[in-house]
Amino acid sequence: MSLNFTDLLAALALFFVFEGIAPFLHPRGVKRAFARLMDVTDRELRIAGLGSMLVGVILLFLVR
Repeated sequence: MSLNFTDLLAALALFFVFEGIAPFLHPRGVKRAFARLMDVTDRELRIAGLGSMLVGVILLFLVR
């Protein structure tokens, strides 16, 4: 299995597109969400990050 940099760059581009949708459509809401993020404990943030990574790995496994 060889690494296809075209797929990697396409995935990175989609990441930037999806990351930009919320600030573009509702910048004030994103600011409020970031402000609330300061109240989240490190443990809760780590658990959310782990959950996000697991969902991503499962999705990648199902797609590939």
